[in-house]
Amino acid sequence: MEQELQLVERARAGDTEAFAMIYEQVYQDMYRFALYILKDHHDAQDVVSDTVADAFAAMGKLRRSEAFRGWIFKILTNKCKRKLKEYVDRPGELTEDMPEQTGRRGMDEHAAVRSLFFSLAEEERIIIAMHLFGGYSSREMASMLHMNENTIRSKESRALKKMAQSYWD
Repeated sequence: MEQELQLVERARAGDTEAFAMIYEQVYQDMYRFALYILKDHHDAQDVVSDTVADAFAAMGKLRRSEAFRGWIFKILTNKCKRKLKEYVDRPGELTEDMPEQTGRRGMDEHAAVRSLFFSLAEEERIIIAMHLFGGYSSREMASMLHMNENTIRSKESRALKKMAQSYWD
């Protein structure tokens, strides 16, 4: 973690090599997150690339080095939301790399869960995404988001309950 903070500091000062090293550390988490949300390999790669380009351009505006992961995931979340809006106007197609669905009901449930996920507050989405898609522990998330571990767990629990309650209503 200390090494990452040093890299972020260097990147904030304009060191492109440091930014590239940070990118290598967060790429897999970002890609998994985008792929889960978008369910399209190419679109996931595109939004991650766009996110990295925007983050690189705005790196000097990052206020606290410790907030880097939360900050870049916020950018990624917004890019995924914009991409999902594009899907509304695009006719759907089934591809080989899409996971098998159990008929129309499975597709409807998947869409409902995604919709519920995006109905959560941004902070709740980030916490759930970091835990479920990024594999971060509550301790790691607390450190990155500058929150208490118990607060992270409480917010995640409440968000998941909200989603479940909305799903069954």
